[in-house]
Amino acid sequence: MKLSTRGRYGLKAMFQLATHYGEGPIPLKNIADEQDLSDNYLEQLVSALRKEGLLNSVRGAQGGYMLARPPEEITVGNILRVLEGNLAPTDCVMDEEYECEKEESCVTKLVWVRIRDSINDVIDSITLKDMLDEQAKMINEQTKA
Repeated sequence: MKLSTRGRYGLKAMFQLATHYGEGPIPLKNIADEQDLSDNYLEQLVSALRKEGLLNSVRGAQGGYMLARPPEEITVGNILRVLEGNLAPTDCVMDEEYECEKEESCVTKLVWVRIRDSINDVIDSITLKDMLDEQAKMINEQTKA
């Protein structure tokens, strides 16, 4: 499974906003510049994230975007599902209404279920706060070297 640019760029943007959590709204241009992303494309992504309640927006000269919840309350899974949809590896484990005539004897479905569950476990266990903590560790290790 490979994530699209929607998921990758959206996660970068949300991480950038997490680094400024509590500072008020951050202009989209600042986020795009800091993460080397397209302003126009980023606008589409933040619109979806705002609609799902992960971001708040403020209009005007001092406007921009900010996280709707603290970084420790937003998981990578929250973000990726908004931008990518269901992350199951195959249709048969993505939708409960999907019907397969061979389901009763399908050995590979076990594999697909385990992959889906593993992906969900990982992305639901990592918060933006965890990513901030990891960045702080990386910076600390670099300054020691």
